Amino acid sequence: MDVLSDVITVMRTGTPRSARFERREPWEQHYPPVPGSLGFHVVVSGTCRLEDMTLQAGDIVVVSDQEHTMSGESPCVTLCGAYEVDPSRLHPLLRSLPPLLRTSSPSAVSLLNAELAYPALGSDALVPAMLDVLLVHALRAWCTTVGEGWAAALRDHPVTTALQAMHDTPAAPWTVAKLAATAGLSRATFARRFTAYTGQPPLTYLTWWRMTLAARVLRSTDAPLSSVAAGVGYASEFAFAAAFKRSFGVAPGRYRRSS
Repeated sequence: MDVLSDVITVMRTGTPRSARFERREPWEQHYPPVPGSLGFHVVVSGTCRLEDMTLQAGDIVVVSDQEHTMSGESPCVTLCGAYEVDPSRLHPLLRSLPPLLRTSSPSAVSLLNAELAYPALGSDALVPAMLDVLLVHALRAWCTTVGEGWAAALRDHPVTTALQAMHDTPAAPWTVAKLAATAGLSRATFARRFTAYTGQPPLTYLTWWRMTLAARVLRSTDAPLSSVAAGVGYASEFAFAAAFKRSFGVAPGRYRRSS
């Protein structure tokens, strides 16, 4: 699985949800920030305003925990909803998103609108998948245009190669030297380049990713701690538990019970 797909999969804590609104009269709707979710608005038909942006049919705006107001003076149809995420483990890629991320995908919007307006057999399974498509479209567009940070990291071949290796085999005994060799760079050059793009050293990110994966397994399965530890590269439960507690402030077993 590529890095962006991994990020979307692991960040989630629930099923994305949405609702469809037909606006007939002049209207205004205020939305407070919602911690623990990435909100979104989609314009199906007509035009409307979101803060200082004029939106038209096919436009998608992903909202990162941002207070905002939408309004319109003419008839329009909009979809709005949210992706549930764990705010305590939000991937740094998503933390670097702008408050309002705009893109356009008329074909995807048209298909989603049809499923919401005229539900049929399978719609409950199809709509969440379509909502994922909208999110991928928005993040992909952002990653191809922003010139710095995580978005640029995913366009840099050596950095992306190392990231992909960490995501593909998080349990491997990675060192900076091994990651540099995988990326095709010297150790020092790779370490500088990776840190410049992502804001953290390679092994710091690797540990964060390992703990994020472990937390997801602890929340969603009853796998023994020894298996969880081995799955993220720790030879002993003790070493894993110590690393997990440094990251989360609680032992793995207690984290699992509280989740």
